[in-house]
Amino acid sequence: MNRYSFIFSLLAPLFLGLLSFEIDPIDASNQELKTEYVVILIIDGPRMSETFCDSTHQYIPNLANVLAPQGVLVKCFKNNGPTYTNAGHAAITTGNYQRIKNNGLVLPKNPSIFQYYLKEKGLDSTHAWVISSKGKLSILANTKHKKWKDQYTPARYCGIDGSGMGYSNDDPTFAAVKRIFGQYHPKLTLINLLEVDVRGHQRQWKEYLEGIQHTDQKALELWNWIQSDPIMKDKTTLLITNDHGRHLDGIKEGFAEHGDNCEGCRSIYLVALGPDFKKNAVLSRSYEQIDISATVAKLLKFDFPISDGEVMTELFLNSVE
Repeated sequence: MNRYSFIFSLLAPLFLGLLSFEIDPIDASNQELKTEYVVILIIDGPRMSETFCDSTHQYIPNLANVLAPQGVLVKCFKNNGPTYTNAGHAAITTGNYQRIKNNGLVLPKNPSIFQYYLKEKGLDSTHAWVISSKGKLSILANTKHKKWKDQYTPARYCGIDGSGMGYSNDDPTFAAVKRIFGQYHPKLTLINLLEVDVRGHQRQWKEYLEGIQHTDQKALELWNWIQSDPIMKDKTTLLITNDHGRHLDGIKEGFAEHGDNCEGCRSIYLVALGPDFKKNAVLSRSYEQIDISATVAKLLKFDFPISDGEVMTELFLNSVE
């Protein structure tokens, strides 16, 4: 053995030790995740009594019999904050519950998953979108936080013609979803469909039920579009949930209203599909709206320290601790 071989034999264990020391087990776990795109579909305001608490699932055949078996159903999912539209959506996007005016004139107090994601990844606004039938939900793209206001904001298409004004029918909103996805393939998207909530407030029972059926069909159509797209297929996680429920029969105005602490208003569902999630699983553990933000951050591998939520680890095929 020459002197160089002798020196190498002495130093090799040290070099190998340094290499093994630098491997971060959390980063290694993140590298195993297959999700590259996340879509959050919010079906605005159905009651659980007409969705997953109805054993026949007559109004949600696609959610219950087609989509949920491809992923995970969280039946005990909760809005533990204010149970109205803007507050429910803001809880999902910021990971914090807050009381916020429901008129679309007040921004959330905290920055969103969109802003943190775009900043950390160094991406422009077209990589994240807020798409909503309700114009007032354009507030989800920004915050009144001094250090984040007007910074790293996502693109938006909200309300009539995407103007941020008024309420649009869900059909043109959904057409915009497919157009935006086809053109931009955004990495992170929130979609709001309003029909169920609007028909409920109009006290139209038959139309309220039809709205649940229509949005159930839209959910399936969205997933089928994603899975037919060569870019997003098998790389997309779809989270289908609600911003709030509604009063149960015998409580105040019943299905026509919502907004308090009753079980009907707090109880919502989550259907989670994607390459990193279990299949045909129903979770008995309770999770809540603010947990969506932490879970999205885990899936897309960005830091979101302001969330009060937790990663919904039981959704995943493998441990993500």
